[in-house]
Amino acid sequence: MTTVAQLQRASLLPALETRVLLTHVLGWRRTELITRDDEPLDPHAVQRFEALAQRRLNGEPIAQLTGKREFFGLEFEVSPDVLIPRPETELLVETALDAIAGTPNARVLDLGTGTGAIAISIAHARPDAHVWAVDRSPAALDVARRNARALLDPARTVTFIESDWTAKLDPSLRFEAIVSNPPYIASDDPHLTQGDLRFEPRGALTDDADGLSAIRVIVETAPLLLAPNGVLWIEHGYDQADAVRRLLTARGFTDVRSIRDLAGIERTSGGAFTA
Repeated sequence: MTTVAQLQRASLLPALETRVLLTHVLGWRRTELITRDDEPLDPHAVQRFEALAQRRLNGEPIAQLTGKREFFGLEFEVSPDVLIPRPETELLVETALDAIAGTPNARVLDLGTGTGAIAISIAHARPDAHVWAVDRSPAALDVARRNARALLDPARTVTFIESDWTAKLDPSLRFEAIVSNPPYIASDDPHLTQGDLRFEPRGALTDDADGLSAIRVIVETAPLLLAPNGVLWIEHGYDQADAVRRLLTARGFTDVRSIRDLAGIERTSGGAFTA
């Protein structure tokens, strides 16, 4: 019968991806792949691993194959209906938490929530905060709600709203911080037809324009929902920081700046609105 060691030697995938799929299929911890590597495996488990490995070789993202992705220390459910959370987006969560650090019971709005990763991570880190999360996709909101139920204390809730950006929000709401990871890839970017992006929802990746149209809408409408001196922070592409700063400044934001991610890329830009 086939063993873990034999599967690892025969796999055409990178070693890390092989281990991820094996732990997923077998329900084992990583250490068990070492301590039980010569243990005969159930043929059905072998077949399942081989099927998933072939799908990965065909390009499907690991997160969609396992149905989960870790983000900000939490394990989120992932499906083809949502953008897979990326490590660089943790910067947006950290920036939002810094912005509300001195504000008890802060109100935070996440625009384009997808898996709910940003909103839920903020709610998890700040149990006193009141967090709203918006997405226009009912399927994405279903995933986000399941993640909230799985990851937050029952006493903690995130308010999920189906809306095209701020269109269906109560205009009387005011937030200390608004954050967004909108679709910012330009429609002609070749990366859309490469790698994992081929399997993720196109509407969560690109605005089917120049990559800035969603950001323009957010910058224009966010001030209507910001509390005095509230902040807006937006994740954007590696080459969009200057354009986003100009949009924020033109709309009347102050203290406009960009923050670099761990790779040194200006990944998120924002500012405060005092008017």
